[in-house]
Amino acid sequence: MPPEQHWPSEIRLNPGRDVLTVAFDSGERFALRAEYLRVESPSAEIRNHGGPKTILTGKEQVKIGGLEPVGNYAVRIGFDDGHDSGLYSWDYLFKLGAEEKDIWAEYLSASGR
Repeated sequence: MPPEQHWPSEIRLNPGRDVLTVAFDSGERFALRAEYLRVESPSAEIRNHGGPKTILTGKEQVKIGGLEPVGNYAVRIGFDDGHDSGLYSWDYLFKLGAEEKDIWAEYLSASGR
């Protein structure tokens, strides 16, 4: 059985540029903070080319500088710290929303916060 695919029905950046809200056609809606998106970037910089994940700190004030659609499967999120190489697939954004509590707790533990 193929994995479930999640499709966004709305993507909205708040005026403060620090929360990206993503609604999915299945009814779920997630408000994802810029800091969370930045430290969980799917880019090679963070994913360390398959090695241990890089733990970023000091991103509490980061803002989203821009959004760029990539085909019909992802969005590139640019941040005001210059990072813009992460492609956030719809499934990855769904996972970040659905599992935020556990993912964020793991990040806080790993970062010593």
